[in-house]
Amino acid sequence: MNVNNLMAELERKHPGENEYLQAVREVLESIEEVYNQHPEFEKAKIVERIVEPDRIFTFRVTWVDDKGEVQTNLGYRVQFNSAIGPYKGGLRFHKAVNPSMLKFLGFEQTFKNALTTLPMGGAKGGSDFDPTGKSDAEIMRFCQAFMLELWRNIGVDTDVPAGDVGVGGREIGFLNGMYQKLARQYHTGVLTGKGETWGGSILRPEATGFGALYFVEHMLKLAGKSIKDKTVVVSGFGNVAWGASKKAMELGAKVIGISGPDGVVFIPNGMTAEMNDYMLELRASNRNIVAPFAEKFPGTTFTPGKKAWSIKCDIALPCAFQNELNGDDAAELLKNGTWCCAEVSNMGCTPEAIHAFQKAGILFAPGKAVNAGGVATSGLEMTQNCMHLSWSGKEVDEKLHFIMESIHNACVKFGKQADGHIDYVKGANIAGFMKVAQAMLEQGVF
Repeated sequence: MNVNNLMAELERKHPGENEYLQAVREVLESIEEVYNQHPEFEKAKIVERIVEPDRIFTFRVTWVDDKGEVQTNLGYRVQFNSAIGPYKGGLRFHKAVNPSMLKFLGFEQTFKNALTTLPMGGAKGGSDFDPTGKSDAEIMRFCQAFMLELWRNIGVDTDVPAGDVGVGGREIGFLNGMYQKLARQYHTGVLTGKGETWGGSILRPEATGFGALYFVEHMLKLAGKSIKDKTVVVSGFGNVAWGASKKAMELGAKVIGISGPDGVVFIPNGMTAEMNDYMLELRASNRNIVAPFAEKFPGTTFTPGKKAWSIKCDIALPCAFQNELNGDDAAELLKNGTWCCAEVSNMGCTPEAIHAFQKAGILFAPGKAVNAGGVATSGLEMTQNCMHLSWSGKEVDEKLHFIMESIHNACVKFGKQADGHIDYVKGANIAGFMKVAQAMLEQGVF
């Protein structure tokens, strides 16, 4: 395999799709040495096949707003790879959604799902619909229109979507209701992230954040460190940031900053349980701003236009969006003494930021390993639904902790360098790739 030649061909086929091309290059560079040790992969053209999605659905979504005006959005579903299980990946409702973004997310999801030890393929979907400022009735009508176009292409053994940015429990409920109406059958397993009263996992809202902190805990332990009494900053204030903050506090850390599109809130005395709960109220308001946090809690400070990475901290946790932490942000964190960064959001750091962290020798772990707890718990939810089980929160948490430890161990196995340093980026990429590639090889060319 020659990475540069493969990338040149991909750039010809996918011009301008920079997020997708960036994600592919990162994986190919990580696996190149191992891949070239397996001539059977080269003969079967595994890389050439694995970097292209199986299929992409694009559709119009037409709905009516509260003023009676007709609105039109674009919807997508990228079914990337099903070598180890049915397609699995979230739906994202955000104005920036486009095919390049969803291809990169579906590609990443393929390897992340492989890391979980559960039988799930990779997919991603969504729409350029922006839920910010929309009423519940408008969001319901949009979700119903979206599912009207998608429903024939998903199913328990075909493709099981979940939530993502802009798609939480409310949206999953609206989507599932419409699916059941169209399919004329009651089956709670076609979507994950459902309510607890109708087939959902009791721990799903917290899972991505909880799983991320379990991974960080194992990473720190291997490095001879502890999260107790360390300062932590998170970006965002949705379910992921909320879960990460909650678990960080439970593990004894001090969460001193959260951020939103409008700026950053500094919490000098550390977040409290009440503050943590208020993050969900902010998200549910559909205003997508974090400034009210500082208005509600005296002693905290809001600075408009600034990112979370402007706050001096030990541990930085990107929890909001892709490429949210760039090279300049990394330089500022390193200058302020940050010694650990874990991507909780998918590809939360730009390549420049990742290279800066790796060059500085600080602990760094990629999103496909760190944030796999969300999809792992979705996989557990699928198992519950198929087996008609109802696990307690304690049981789900124990399974989640085991899965994150397994992911960490796989990253260490494939990422340990000759000098003993653990390259978690390389380890995660190789571990996920090897599982998917072997499954593709054994199933022939199709």
